[in-house]
Amino acid sequence: HIKNVPGRKTDVLDCQWIQELHTYGLLRGAFRPADEICQLRAYVRQRAMLVSESSAYIQRIQKALEQMNVKLSEVIRDVTGMTGMKIITAILNGEHDPQVLATLRDHRCKRDEQTIAEALRGHWRDEHLFALKQSVDMWRYHSSLIDECHSKIEEVLGYMPDLSDGQLLTSTGKSTKRRNDLSFDGRAALFQMTGVDLTAIEGIEEVTALTIVSEIGIDMSRWENSHKFASWLALCPGNNKSGGYNRSGRNRRSSNRAAQALRLAANGLWNSKSALGAFLRRMAARRGKSVAIKATAHKLAKIVYSMLKHGAEYVAKSQDYYERMYRDRRISNLKRHAKDLGFELTPKAA
Repeated sequence: HIKNVPGRKTDVLDCQWIQELHTYGLLRGAFRPADEICQLRAYVRQRAMLVSESSAYIQRIQKALEQMNVKLSEVIRDVTGMTGMKIITAILNGEHDPQVLATLRDHRCKRDEQTIAEALRGHWRDEHLFALKQSVDMWRYHSSLIDECHSKIEEVLGYMPDLSDGQLLTSTGKSTKRRNDLSFDGRAALFQMTGVDLTAIEGIEEVTALTIVSEIGIDMSRWENSHKFASWLALCPGNNKSGGYNRSGRNRRSSNRAAQALRLAANGLWNSKSALGAFLRRMAARRGKSVAIKATAHKLAKIVYSMLKHGAEYVAKSQDYYERMYRDRRISNLKRHAKDLGFELTPKAA
């Protein structure tokens, strides 16, 4: 806020200058949510850190298996799933016969026993088995810590004020469960806390909605409008102007976790048949993927702001609706340009 003030460039003089400005009330306060939101934010950030560390130990499990020439990750999608953990536990207990290990596959596994047995023919060196055991132990320990974080998050969400007014939560059709999903019904808890269902927005799941709410809270009066909210998230083009000229429109860098969650949500819309997915693909064709993701995250931020501030229900729009609106907008622009040049635009006969 005061980086462009001339003079006073040493640390000692800077802190004195900041203190003087603060005594006169000339500094704007930084954003800080309410205390209960800060408590929720701390638990959610702790959970995110544990999930990241847990993923690192999964990679170490895969590395130990590869060093033993065991290609388990090539035949099953998740080595920490039901089939993978049964096989790894048996390996650590001393069972190294590929045919016996292959019989531990779950009946829902797509690969047959013979294919899995071929992938389990390796050499069982003690140093690699030791590394595998320690990595599995650390992964299980982190999983227990993540469950403790889930209990704390559920407890904090439980004593938040109920803003749902007794409304029933309708299904969104998103039923796919992932490894790092919440162990409780986070969608219902967030609906009671905010009064709106953020998971109804395309690309936003339970964990994404929880991250956004824990970072920004539910009081949208802290920002005057959705444009300033998106600017605070650094999801809009830069505005480096001097002398009336736009010197640079380069995007500002930001480590805001809510913005990161919105960008991840936007990145998951490449195959979506919604209006947001169509917008993402059109922007990618024009400006590239990185700009398209940020522009779509900007739209998601404005939708989240409107829902939390006004309690509005999200109305999903299809890809066909977007294409129709885009076509009508282009026709309107062509008619306006033709009129300015003294022409009249008429549609071609069928």
